[in-house]
Amino acid sequence: MYFTDRGIEELSSRRGEEEFTFAWLADQLRIFVDLNPDFEVPVERLATWLARLDDEDDEGDAEG
Repeated sequence: MYFTDRGIEELSSRRGEEEFTFAWLADQLRIFVDLNPDFEVPVERLATWLARLDDEDDEGDAEG
């Protein structure tokens, strides 16, 4: 288990039943980066990965 799994598990247990839009998620990521500029690159990589999940060209990247 990665250290980050702890936060993912907390997110799932606290908010796993909620529904949201990707516009809302994008806003939250912008706010997070504004408050934590050191995380700009990892957040950008996550957002790009999420945006391209269905791209056939990046299919191998989505698997790991």
